[in-house]
Amino acid sequence: MSKAEEPEQIQELLGELQRTWHETIPVSAFMQIAPKTYEGQTLTVSAPLAPNINLHHTMFAGSIYTLMTLTGWGMVWLQQRLAGVEGDIVLGKADIRYLAPVGESPQARVAWPKANELDGDLSLLGQGKRAKVKLEVSLYCGEQCCAQFQGTYVSLPK
Repeated sequence: MSKAEEPEQIQELLGELQRTWHETIPVSAFMQIAPKTYEGQTLTVSAPLAPNINLHHTMFAGSIYTLMTLTGWGMVWLQQRLAGVEGDIVLGKADIRYLAPVGESPQARVAWPKANELDGDLSLLGQGKRAKVKLEVSLYCGEQCCAQFQGTYVSLPK
């Protein structure tokens, strides 16, 4: 584990990520979206069911989509911080599959992809070029996968 990935540093970054979401994307505060853990290149994010419920007493599809979108966005943000680069992150393309109703404590998980020449090279930002990464986010209720999301995120140099 590098110095930038020590547990105290990660907790500080997760707190900064939550503040960034809540201050710049107001719906994230209403939804109470919160990053929980970052371990072994995997980010886990949660949101309580109560503010995200629909008429069926399950999680609203729009809340599921938002939680999964922000989980992927948060992973790119976190990787940029760990790499010491900056960029404006946007979602360029997304696809979601709803597999089962979300009736209890949802947890969205995303893993940073293995190094690849064409995808996820954040060093490009330091060269004034855009970086692109495809991420797969899964939403779990307990052990059951309730939704799968694929997103292509683009980070534009600042």
